[in-house]
Amino acid sequence: MKVALFGAEGKVGAALLPVLVAAGHEVRPIEIGDEPDVAGLDACVDFTTPDAAPANVRAAIEQGVSCVVGTTGWEPKRLGELAAEAGVRLFVAPNFSIGAVLMMRFAHEAAQYFPRAEIIEFHNEAKKDAPSGTARATAELIGGDPVIHSVRLPGLVAHQEVIFGSEGQLLTIRHDTTARESFADGVLLALEKLGSLPAGLTVGLDALL
Repeated sequence: MKVALFGAEGKVGAALLPVLVAAGHEVRPIEIGDEPDVAGLDACVDFTTPDAAPANVRAAIEQGVSCVVGTTGWEPKRLGELAAEAGVRLFVAPNFSIGAVLMMRFAHEAAQYFPRAEIIEFHNEAKKDAPSGTARATAELIGGDPVIHSVRLPGLVAHQEVIFGSEGQLLTIRHDTTARESFADGVLLALEKLGSLPAGLTVGLDALL
C-alpha cells in the first residue's frame, strides 16, 4: 500500500516507519507543520498529538483517503460522520498493542465477578492526555466508573494495571509496553483490514481480532 505516516519523526512514528517499509508498504513521511498532501495514497497512519490529528484526518478525508489513527485525547465522532459521507474509513484505536487489547478484554470479563476495580496507567512524561485513551476505554468496558490513576514519568513507555477487589482477594491484570515497536502488529493488521471496514468510524483494535 501507499501510506502517509503523520508523525514519522515522533517516538511512535520512528518505530513504525521501518516496520511498515519492511512489510512492503511505500511510506510518505509527513511531520507536524508539513502540507498534508495525501491525494492518491491508499491510507494514512497518524501518531501525532491531540491538536494535530483532527486536522490531519480531515485533510485525508477531504482527499478521499482512509485513515488509521493511534493518537488519543481527541473526539473522532464528527470526523467519522464526515468520513461516512465521503465513503472513506476512519479507524481509531486507543492502543495498537495486541497484548493491551487482550488486557482490556480480560478486564471486561473479570468485571462481572468483582464489585470494584481501579486502574493505574503509566506513561512517559511527554504524553499529553491523562487519563490515557486505553485507560478510558478500559473503564468503559468495566463499567461502574472506576477510579483511574495517571502516572507520567521519564523512563516509562506505556503500562497499565487493572486491580479488582472483593472480600479476601485481589486480581491484578497488567500489561507492559517496553518498546513502541509493539504497536506495529496492530497497525499492520488495521491496514490489512481497512478496506473491509464500513465507511465511517470504527473504534478499537478488538473489532479486528
